Amino acid sequence: MVLNKVFLVLALTAALAMAGCSRQQSDWQKTRTANTTDAYELFLKKYPSGEFTAQAQARVKELYEERDWQKARDTDTLEAYQAFLKQYPEGKWTEEARIRVENFTLAAAPSVTTPAGESPSPQTSPSQAAPAPKPAPAPKKAAAPKGSAASNARAVPPKSSGAYGIQLGACNSVADVANKRWAKLEKEYPKLLSGLSPKVSPKKGASGTLYRLQVASLSETRANSICKTLKAHSEACVLMHP
Repeated sequence: MVLNKVFLVLALTAALAMAGCSRQQSDWQKTRTANTTDAYELFLKKYPSGEFTAQAQARVKELYEERDWQKARDTDTLEAYQAFLKQYPEGKWTEEARIRVENFTLAAAPSVTTPAGESPSPQTSPSQAAPAPKPAPAPKKAAAPKGSAASNARAVPPKSSGAYGIQLGACNSVADVANKRWAKLEKEYPKLLSGLSPKVSPKKGASGTLYRLQVASLSETRANSICKTLKAHSEACVLMHP
């Protein structure tokens, strides 16, 4: 009789355990189908230390990051991306946020125009450079007679061809990451980036070295066209003036 009671208790315990597991699996499937933060949080409240607890916690974190990343993209400001990085220093969209912060920084930096064929000395800042002597005034040319081709022609300013560039991102890790980004962009936009040769330009900063993905020697028209198209698809792109 005693043995029979023991076996009965064990059988009931096993049956209850199986029923509990079956109920938890059923609730987990329903939660995954709903795939919302509310659904996962309700599951975690019901099963704080269950079989699927770790998976539910990870998915909640992903959904919150997706939501906040979408908000940062919709706002599209330096402050929005910096706030996102502060909240998610290591996440799915962290690297992309860093890229956009760097692009905003580049866009805000004043451009320095350098005469064609010359480059500023790396050891001398613009403020320290001696002022160049003023050229002697050119002799005045005699006015062309009215009705001549010279008087009717309008002066057309020369166009700067190949003096512009674009920056497509900046990565905090090795230069290979920037190269992988170029491969991704080239695969998704083959016609837009056809014939272009990218370069990875390292820049040392307080937080480490940034590897900037850039394309130089573009006309102003093409550089603007590339950035306009990429931005329309939520890709980072900043125009680099000569």
